[in-house]
Amino acid sequence: MTLFKSLNDVRVLDLSLNMAGPTCGMILADLGADVIKVEHPERGDDTRSFPPSWDGKSVVFMACNRNKRSVGIDYKSEQGKAEALRLAASADVVIESFRPGTTDKLGLGYEDLKETNPQLIYCSISAFGRGEAGKGLPGYDPLIQAFSGIMASTGHPGQEPARVAASLIDLSTGLWAATGILAAINERVATGQGQLVEATLVDTGYALMCHQMAGFLANGTVPEPRGSASPITAPYEAFQTSDGWVMIAAGNDSLFHRLCDAIGRPELKTDDSFLKISDRTGNRRALHEQIEGVLLTDTAAAWIQKIGEAGVPIGPVNDVGDALAHPIAEERSTLQSTDDPGIPEDLRLVRMPLTSNGETAPAMRRPPELREHDDEVLGGEGDGGWNAAGLGTVAPSRSAA
Repeated sequence: MTLFKSLNDVRVLDLSLNMAGPTCGMILADLGADVIKVEHPERGDDTRSFPPSWDGKSVVFMACNRNKRSVGIDYKSEQGKAEALRLAASADVVIESFRPGTTDKLGLGYEDLKETNPQLIYCSISAFGRGEAGKGLPGYDPLIQAFSGIMASTGHPGQEPARVAASLIDLSTGLWAATGILAAINERVATGQGQLVEATLVDTGYALMCHQMAGFLANGTVPEPRGSASPITAPYEAFQTSDGWVMIAAGNDSLFHRLCDAIGRPELKTDDSFLKISDRTGNRRALHEQIEGVLLTDTAAAWIQKIGEAGVPIGPVNDVGDALAHPIAEERSTLQSTDDPGIPEDLRLVRMPLTSNGETAPAMRRPPELREHDDEVLGGEGDGGWNAAGLGTVAPSRSAA
C-alpha cells in the first residue's frame, strides 16, 4: 500500500469552482479518491477560460483538475438537482465553494444531504465564512491578500502594494480543506458519522501572517514592505552581482562572520553597527550597501560557488524557466506527463509534492474535458453513477457526445 492509493475507497463529489476547492479535490484524487467534478453544462468551471492556454485549453484549469472525471449538471433544473442528490447520496465527501447559503437554497447544503447520508463529510469553502460580518463579502485570492495584510507588507518601500504572484491563498486553502477532510475521514472510522468541515480564504490569510500578527500584538509593529529582506535577521535578502541577483541567508552570527570572510571584508565582523543581529537589522541598508558593493565585482555563479564553499546559504534568483531547467527539477521528477497517449509529451504538469517510499505518484490522468464523463457517471443506475467496478477505480475515459 502506498500513500497514493490510500483513498482508493473514497468517493468525492467536487462541486467547487476556481482554484481553492478544485485544489482540494485534486489532492484527494492524487491520493487515489474517485473525484467527480460537477460543472455547469455549458460554461464549465470559470478557470476553463483563464489564460494562458495550451492547445486551446487553460493551463490554470489543468493545474488544479487532474485525475478527475467531469460531468455537467444544472442545479437549478429539477433533473440536475435530482442527479446531484443521487451522486451525493453515496459519496463519502462533498466539496463546495459557493457563497455561504447558496447550496442551502439549492437544497444541496449539509443539512439536506446528511439526512440521506449521515456518514457524509461535507467541506464548505468560502471567502469569509458564514457569519454575519463575512457571509456577503466577495472573495478572491488577491482580495484576501489585500485584506489580511500580505499586500501591504509585500514589495519595496514607497512603492504600490504588491500581490504575491503565486495564488498562495487559494492553494493554501485547498491544502487546509484537504487536511480537514482527511482528519474527518479518520474520525469517521471511530464514530461512523460524517461532519461539516469549513475552510475559508480569510482564515488562510490570517494563518499565513501568523508571526507578523503575533509581532504586532506583542509590540504594535506593523510589517512594512522590505523587498526581499526580512525584519528578523540580516543579511537575509537578495543582492545584485555583475550579471544578476543572488539570495543570501546569513541568519546568525556564525554565518555572517563566514560571509564577511568569503567576500574579503572581515572588518565588518567587528564593526559596531553590525555586531549583533539586532544591530544588523537596525542598520540593514548600510550593511546591504557594503556587501553589494563587493558582489558587483563578480558574477552570480562565481559568488554562489565562493560563498557557498564557505558554508553560507546562497542561491540564484531564478525565473520559472531557470527553476525548471535546473537539474533538481529532473531529479525530483517535478514535471509529469499524463497517461493519455493522445496528449503530446510537452504537456507536463507539476506533480503532487509528496513521495511515498521514495516514489512519486503514478502517471496522472489528464484534466477532463467538460462533460467528458456524463455517460458513465450520470447514466449509472442506483449507486449514484459511481463506477461499479470498485470504489475509486475509474473507468476508461469516454469523450462527451
